[in-house]
Parts: sequence; structure tokens; C-alpha cells
Amino acid sequence: MPYPEIPAARDRFILEHRGPRPPHDPWRHHGVLVEGERDADGDVIASATVFLTGRECPWRCAMCDLWLYTTVDDTPAGAIPAQIEAARAELRGRGENVAQIKLYNAGSFFDPRAVPPADYDAIANAVRSLEHIVIESHPSLIGPRLERFLASLSPYWSAPPPLEVAMGLETVHPEALERLNKHMTVDGFKRAAAAILARGVAVRAFVLISPPFVARDEQPRWLKQSVLTAIESGASVVSLIPTRPGNGTIEALSQDGSYEPPSLSAIEQGLAASLDVAMGRARIFVDLWDIERFATCAHCRDARISRLRWINHEQALPPRAGCEACGLAPGR
Repeated sequence: MPYPEIPAARDRFILEHRGPRPPHDPWRHHGVLVEGERDADGDVIASATVFLTGRECPWRCAMCDLWLYTTVDDTPAGAIPAQIEAARAELRGRGENVAQIKLYNAGSFFDPRAVPPADYDAIANAVRSLEHIVIESHPSLIGPRLERFLASLSPYWSAPPPLEVAMGLETVHPEALERLNKHMTVDGFKRAAAAILARGVAVRAFVLISPPFVARDEQPRWLKQSVLTAIESGASVVSLIPTRPGNGTIEALSQDGSYEPPSLSAIEQGLAASLDVAMGRARIFVDLWDIERFATCAHCRDARISRLRWINHEQALPPRAGCEACGLAPGR
């Protein structure tokens, strides 16, 4: 069955290509990851990502596999604060002192069925004393609930709360963005970013490397344009996400030629080009989660992944060594 042109039919296509959803306890998070991240002052700080459990996002995006980590039912009141408190207790037990926390709930923080607004005060209390808080949201949900959450955070900081909202821009390729079934436009992203910035909150943008529906020879141009648009919209961080299979729909799109997974070289080149575009106006990170799946050469894989991590931290481009085993030429 070809990928549908009508949005409602796309929803059915995406749902029909899913595998089974694992059962999840809405009172337990999926895990806590600590990694170094360069902050706005140029320091590499300890950043914790808490993978929260909650209701699935109402949108059915073609590239998304986050539904695997969600529940069908609404998130119970009190569950999100309990998960955050448990995560912070786990960090203390591991002796990890973090400055930043990312509250990623596999959906939109400002979806009231995923994160009940009645829990905002308890969430704010759970993240007190941290230097920076990052949450995720679909652009269309930016509005009064952002104001409500800021009000909950305000008692714990003398200055405006150190909040950052991450949003998926994905790509500015007009046809590809529409076909991703994200139900947003570039203009909608820009309006949401402006509304966030007007409240003294930082913006982080997610941009896809090798999104579906963009021809291979056009990928570099559209990646650079997407990063530029994110920065011009006010994003101080642009996170590059290699589009990966695993949700059923991407596999189907691979079969009809609408998607090709990025090579490790394409990821390296995309990061280098994005840093060129940014010219220091924003921090550019490449997501290294599961990056090994894109590496085909065991001889150079580890060194190349370590180089990407170094670039994330330093925002500079050291030369890349070649590899005799796979024929990789030295380069950027």
C-alpha cells in the first residue's frame, strides 16, 4: 500500500504499520541518562535526561517511534512528579550531581492529557535547585500552559526561571514536512518560537538528518536551510537527529524509496555543514543515541563517534582521520 496523500489516511497507515506497544507503568520512568552538554557559557555541564512515562502524543508523525514508550490512557495525576522525584533520588544514589535536567515524556509537555497542569507545582518543586530545565512540546501547544508552568517555576528562582522548550522543526522542505504528518508548518514553528522567546524562555529545535521524502542529492541543502531557519527563529540550540528505522512506517517508506538511512559519513558532514551555517550563533549537537547503528566499519567506528562527541562539546571541527579498512578518506 503506498503512503497516503490524505492526512486521515496517513494516520491509519502509520497505526497499521506499528508493532505491539509494550505495557508501561505510568508511575515509573523509563530511565535516566547523564551526559555532558555544552551550555550557553561554553562550559560542558552534567545533563540528565529523564525518560518519563505518560500518554501518547495526539499526533501521528511518520518518523516517530516514541509511542513505544507511552501509555494509551491519560497520565494519572501525580505520576509525573513522582517519576521526577524518583529519578533525582536515583541520581543522588549514583553520586551524580547534575546541573541540567531534560524532562522528555515521549510526547508534548503541554498536552494536558500527558502532563496534567495540576501537577505543574509539584513538578517545579521536583526540579528546584537545578540550573536549567528542558521540556519538549509540539509548536501548536505553546500558549497559556507555558505561562502556567512558568508561574509554578518562579518561586524557586530570583530571576526568570531557566527554562528551555524543545520543538521539532524536522525539516523546512515544504512537501516533506507536510508528508511527515506532523500537522505543523514552518510558519507555525516560527510563531511558537517567537511566543516562547517573548516570555524569556530559550528555544531548542530538533532537525532531522535524512528525513523521508527528501531526495538524497537534496538532503545537504535542505538540512542547512532547516538549521538556518531554526537559528533565525531564535533557537539557541539545534539538535540534529539522524532519522532511524524502528517504527514500522519508516521501514515501509524504505521499501518504496522514500527513505534511506543516513550513513555515518552523512551524519558527520551534516554536523560540519550545520556548524558552518550556525557561525557561533547557536550550539549545534548531533544526537548520539544508538549512533552505532549507522556505522558500518568496526575499525573506525569508535574513533569517529568519539570525534562527534568531542565536536558536541567543543563546537569545533578537528580533522577526521581516514580508515584503510573501509577506504574512508580523511576530511571534515
